Order: sequence, then C-alpha cells, then structure tokens
Amino acid sequence: MSGHSKWASIKHKKAKVDAQRGRVFTKLIREITIAARVGGGDPGGNPRLRSAILAAKGMNMPADNIDRAVKKGTGELEGVTYEEVTYEGYGPGGVAVLAEVVTDNKNRTVGEIRKIFSRHGGNLGESGCVAFLFEKKGHLQVEAAQVDEDRLMTVVLEAGAEDMQREDSNYAISTAPKDFEKVRDALAKAGIKPLTAEVTKLPKSTVKLEGKHAEQMVHLMEELEEHDDVQHVYANFDIPEEILAALTA
Repeated sequence: MSGHSKWASIKHKKAKVDAQRGRVFTKLIREITIAARVGGGDPGGNPRLRSAILAAKGMNMPADNIDRAVKKGTGELEGVTYEEVTYEGYGPGGVAVLAEVVTDNKNRTVGEIRKIFSRHGGNLGESGCVAFLFEKKGHLQVEAAQVDEDRLMTVVLEAGAEDMQREDSNYAISTAPKDFEKVRDALAKAGIKPLTAEVTKLPKSTVKLEGKHAEQMVHLMEELEEHDDVQHVYANFDIPEEILAALTA
C-alpha cells in the first residue's frame, strides 16, 4: 500500500475520534468559510464548497453550523478574517512536507510550525522548495471486500478515473481533479461507499523510512495535523505498513 493511502486510512480512523473533541468540526468550518469566500456561497457552482459541505455532513455536522460557516465566508455574518498559507519543508530522512494552513495570525502560526518541524528532526524551508514534488489529484479508496474488482474498475474508468490499483485490503483510485466528483458520484450510484475520498496532493516519488526516522516522521505528521490552523498535510514518506501501524496504535 502506498505511503499516501496508508496515511489516509489512518487519518480516516482518527477523524472519528477527533470529531468527538470538536477538532474536525473546527477545521471543516474554516474550510467551508474559506471556500465560500473564494468561490461564492452556492455549492452548485463552487466545487470546493460542495466537497467541504459533503465532508462536514459525513462527520454529522449540524446543518446550522454549515449554514453559518457559509454565511461568514460570503460576508452575510460577521466572522474572523482568515488567510490561506502553504508552508514547505523537510522531515527526517529528507522527506518533503507541505502544510496548508488557514490562520488569522500568520506571524504566530509560522513560528509554531517551525518549532514543530524542529522538534521532530525536520526544518521549515523556503516557498517552492518541495511543492514541485507533488501533483493535485482526486484520490479514493474502496475496501476490496466490498466489491468485485472488475465491476469497480468498470464503474470508475467509465466515470473518468485515471488509474486503479490494489493496495493491501483496499483499491486506490486516482483521478484528475476535474473528474473527482464524477467518479465519486458514479460510485454512489453503483452503491459503492468509498473508505476515503478527497482531492489531495500526491507525491511523484517517495522516500522509504524505517527506525528512528520513521518514528520522527509519524510524530511530525501527527503534531502538524493536530495544530488548529493546519488544514492539510502532505508528505512523500513511505513507511512499511506494520511499522506504521505500530507507531500509530
């Protein structure tokens, strides 16, 4: 299983726990607000907002919370002014790391992000130092036990998917960003529920990690993702599944 798919599965499991503490709600509300501010409050004409609202509903966020977040983004309700920033750097073993942040205080946030990198054997880099190592893609995972491989392949390829690979107990499906919603909708019409579904940034190559570097990398990822201002973290590490499972247990 690829490094990204393994980490996406772990995040999916952790999100259910984090939702109980409100952390996921906070991040989703910020994403909805930013999406509405950038692309307007109509989900029908704003794919980013549409995806954010679907994610929020998937976490059972009340409709009133979603509505207020949209209205704060469009200016109908007063709210905090957020800024989007992407920080780039290197983790242990030379792993490339991208952290997408939504903050109301960029100076505070950059200092905190720099400390997190340093604490776990990494360092914050200059803008553009690792972004070229990633490409934006739609990424979905479907549990292999849920559906026949040939049927799944037919459904996703006819909807415009670029590739489908068996990765351990799941199928990983990749799409161009513009085709992500078509593939997700085709799965829904076929009665197939994806384990994860997101437009993300996939690494073009990976760095294999074991031992101390693997442990440091997991701690770096976890602390970055737990930071209130961090919306998404992307990295090109590849840690063996059994080691990753032990480190995140």
